[in-house]
Amino acid sequence: MTSPNQNEFDRLDAWVDAHFDEQVGFLQQLIQVPTDTPPGNNTPHAERTAELLQAFGMTAEKFAVPAAEVQAAGLETITNLIVRRHYGAGGKTVALNAHGDVVPPGEGWTHPPYGGEVVGGNQTGRIYGRASAVSKCDFSTFTFAVRALESLGAPLKGNVELHFTYDEEFGGEVGPGWLLTHGHTKPDLMIAAGFSYQVVVAHNGCLQLEVTVQGDMAHAAIPDSGTDALQGATHIMNALYALNRDYLQVTSGVEGITHPYLNIGLINGGTNTNVIPGKVVLKLDRRMIPEEDPAQVEASLRNAIAKAAASFNPPRGGKALQVEVRRMLLAHAMKPLPGNAPLVAAIQQHGQQVFGEAIPAVGTPLYTDVRLYGEHGIPGVIYGAGPRTVRESNAKRADEHLELADLRRATKVVARALLELMHGE
Repeated sequence: MTSPNQNEFDRLDAWVDAHFDEQVGFLQQLIQVPTDTPPGNNTPHAERTAELLQAFGMTAEKFAVPAAEVQAAGLETITNLIVRRHYGAGGKTVALNAHGDVVPPGEGWTHPPYGGEVVGGNQTGRIYGRASAVSKCDFSTFTFAVRALESLGAPLKGNVELHFTYDEEFGGEVGPGWLLTHGHTKPDLMIAAGFSYQVVVAHNGCLQLEVTVQGDMAHAAIPDSGTDALQGATHIMNALYALNRDYLQVTSGVEGITHPYLNIGLINGGTNTNVIPGKVVLKLDRRMIPEEDPAQVEASLRNAIAKAAASFNPPRGGKALQVEVRRMLLAHAMKPLPGNAPLVAAIQQHGQQVFGEAIPAVGTPLYTDVRLYGEHGIPGVIYGAGPRTVRESNAKRADEHLELADLRRATKVVARALLELMHGE
């Protein structure tokens, strides 16, 4: 393959600039179709996305996941999309993946969560709304990068696929995992939605467990006639949280990733104020650094829970705690695969040219769908439109937003990287 010349990169940039108002409008329409997960009724968004893509001459293949599989994953409907763009023979297939499912908006918004409101204008302003930063923004980044690439009429080799999926928040198994397992795609390389100021080459794994603590319900007036499941659950939770002190000593060698940690994010239990709780269910999230063995992590947690339950003292004559542990999710860590170097190099080179600063290759403590591609032997990186940190974007918080300047520049970087990877004779 020959190398692109600077004139071609300049023409890509100019196309993105000339079509940026259209790109912002596209993103606004994507934000305006809710995809709260739960409940996870995400097919309407896929249908709307396919309709919008058709207006650009892009046909989206629709892959409706069978209802039984979707419901088993805790969701309502999922239709994943693949757009395939074929160029000359002899090149690689590069997939661009972004997820459309999002956490519900919650409270505290000062801008409509589904408004796609732009404040400050398209040149220097921000766009607000759930998924504006994670990751409907990269539906638009990747779509318009491909459109810019094709506008050149340059000789290209290989294929580009847009993968728009709807199960990242629940683990990805009926999103990209389903597409890959069923053989609907097998790209050579992939880029997944991310942020603009770094290219991510590794991320944490995640283990989620549901712990059911069974005591013995009783009247609050005679509490020693039962076994308080909430007190038992508190005893177990204290033992689990104490593990975070030990995790501080387990450090990762990947820049951007520090140490493992554990969080208990949901607790349900009890029947009424005047009743000793007989059952409490808690759900925990254990983030694993790339160096950890998930099987050992899970065994260690189950052992800690069992020991804590055994050390809880019920009232004299009361029933001992019964504890059941169920794995909800196991997301393996993403580790750099041989073959991702061309992706990293292209994004770093053009990111530095467009943003005017070095784009480091780092790890992130998040977990993403990219690991599923890695498990199928497909080298990938994470790169897209967004700020330096998740905190800056308010992702998964009120007033999630995206700097439109980052959207514009990230689109240019992805378009340039694709041209670098696919330039033909």
